Amino acid sequence: MCALCGVLGGRGHWTESAAAPEAFASRAEAHTRARERQTRTRLVNRVLSHYGLRLGDWSGGSHVLRGPTGRTALVNNLSQMWAAADDLCRQECDPLDEHLLQHLRGS
Repeated sequence: MCALCGVLGGRGHWTESAAAPEAFASRAEAHTRARERQTRTRLVNRVLSHYGLRLGDWSGGSHVLRGPTGRTALVNNLSQMWAAADDLCRQECDPLDEHLLQHLRGS
């Protein structure tokens, strides 16, 4: 998606879609996009905490990524978040790193 479509409210990135929207169609209280977004952000923050990073919501459409030194980056989706995380940490943030996996098992 180009930046203009994102600003004008085009279709979102695939990482922002419901896991199985048809599963919630008949429930009285369906999951909302905001709740799903909060859950994703909470899970991603477990991974990012290993690198001293924190992801927060930005107006319900983007995210703000905060680095350990106070630097920030606005990202539109989780795909962009990994590139920004590498830049803010000045190292490669590998989600399959053995030290990270040990950190996740301990938390």
